[in-house]
Amino acid sequence: MRVLHCAAVLIALGGLLTACAQPEEPELIGGVPADQIVPGYGALDDGDYALPPVPPEYLTGVNQRALVAYEGPESPGTIVVDPHAKFLFLVEEGGTARRYPIAVGRAGLSMRNDSTVGLKREWPGWTPTANMLRSQPEVYGPFAGGVEGGLASPLGARALYLFQNGRDTYFRIHGTNDMGSIGNSGSAGCIRLFNHDIIDLYDRVERGALVTVRTYEESVMYEGEALANRGVELAPTIVDPETIYGATEVTGEDAPADENDAEDAPAVEAAAEDEVVSQADPLSSDTLSGG
Repeated sequence: MRVLHCAAVLIALGGLLTACAQPEEPELIGGVPADQIVPGYGALDDGDYALPPVPPEYLTGVNQRALVAYEGPESPGTIVVDPHAKFLFLVEEGGTARRYPIAVGRAGLSMRNDSTVGLKREWPGWTPTANMLRSQPEVYGPFAGGVEGGLASPLGARALYLFQNGRDTYFRIHGTNDMGSIGNSGSAGCIRLFNHDIIDLYDRVERGALVTVRTYEESVMYEGEALANRGVELAPTIVDPETIYGATEVTGEDAPADENDAEDAPAVEAAAEDEVVSQADPLSSDTLSGG
């Protein structure tokens, strides 16, 4: 009888200890619980830079890259930008495409004609154009000398520079630190992807690849009316210059104006292209962290 009593006490004590035990805290990787990291969007070492995981709240539903069936008429290797559904497709063989979610700025919505990928840059720098400095000096004046390529650059981890007839259009497909913008529209800017996605896309795209843009009618036809109207227009976010320059240094580097220029050519003098920039001004963005 005494043995049974002792056993009962031990069982009760064990239950009490179990109830008092604290659950283990999940491991955090770049601020994201390890068990919540979305495959393909984890911590990523890229040369001299380390990208943290993309928080899962930005990757819900269709807002992450995927291999999908593709019914469009474009040839493999073509980039198809759907600024309405906020998708970019890289067409592949066998009726498939890689679909990436994007953010679209005002300039991105003005993209109409076909272009080609004239240049590709890894961790590109950024310089505000003469038109940007003239129209919004309070926003861009502190960055007149440019922002060096790196984690703070508005162009993110990679950029594809779009050309027409051998000339820079000033339209860019590039990365962004403004993760909340993906799947939405901004007041300004070009076509932005998660840095993880632009790195994935960059390695798959050949220089000279065709870039075409869907109309709203085409977006409805291929994606449906709901997706063709997805996302919201976001208010601009202005980043403190000290935040930018605390993470990188100024170089004033940007894309060369000639498709035949070498990848390490001098920066474009935006004033010389002011007529082009004033029409599109695709790099203009109050969201300096997103470009």
